[in-house]
Amino acid sequence: MAATSAGRVLTLCRQFQTALRISSTFPIQHSALSLTRFTPFPLRQSFLCSYAQNHVGIAAQSRSLHTSQGRMGLDEFFDIPENWGEATVKSGAPWTAKQLRTKSNEDLHKLWYVLLKEKNMLLTIEQEAKRQRVQMPSPERLKKVERSMVRLDSVVKERENAIRLLQTGQERARPGAWRRDIFGRTYWYKFKEHVIPWYMNRRYKRKRFYTPPFVNPYIRLRMEQHLRRKVRERRAEIHRKKKLMKIAEQSAKA
Repeated sequence: MAATSAGRVLTLCRQFQTALRISSTFPIQHSALSLTRFTPFPLRQSFLCSYAQNHVGIAAQSRSLHTSQGRMGLDEFFDIPENWGEATVKSGAPWTAKQLRTKSNEDLHKLWYVLLKEKNMLLTIEQEAKRQRVQMPSPERLKKVERSMVRLDSVVKERENAIRLLQTGQERARPGAWRRDIFGRTYWYKFKEHVIPWYMNRRYKRKRFYTPPFVNPYIRLRMEQHLRRKVRERRAEIHRKKKLMKIAEQSAKA
């Protein structure tokens, strides 16, 4: 009887040592060890062994987290500190299409994101200048970046069109034709696939690809309205800039 009780005590001591060894190796397993008090010994031992094996495999397969290097954080949305408070900031000429055509596709891809980052920075400076009611330093930089991005996009489209012409013989990615609606507006109509011919398609025949003669005077009026709107916007922008310059001169004198 005494030998049996001694064997049980020795078994419990070994279990306790095993649990301590596992807990020291994996400190996060306290909740799992607390479950062993309410389970029978065979189930408890198998549970601890499987738990330790699984966590050892996870620890061996884990890797460190890789992230991109953060250089300046939100400061990248603003200009460098050397240009703060300056009325004019030196900048180069915009990229020309001739220069961009000599670049590879990878260089154009990188340059696009560089220009996009510069554009976001300039838009932030412009918004901050409006908030403070001061003139933006060298606002022509934004126009230069936008022109460069437009030219870069046109160069990429040229290459895509050239590859498409060589492969398929089509100038556009999706074939179509210039059409006019009943209001006289010209737009690019993209062709679609249909299961029946066009002369049997009632839905297609309901579309009106023509302009009635009595609409022609209104087309001219719409063009005049568009041009007048552009002139008003240009004059309002010039007036706003003059007003900001006057405020800046008054604040400088004060």
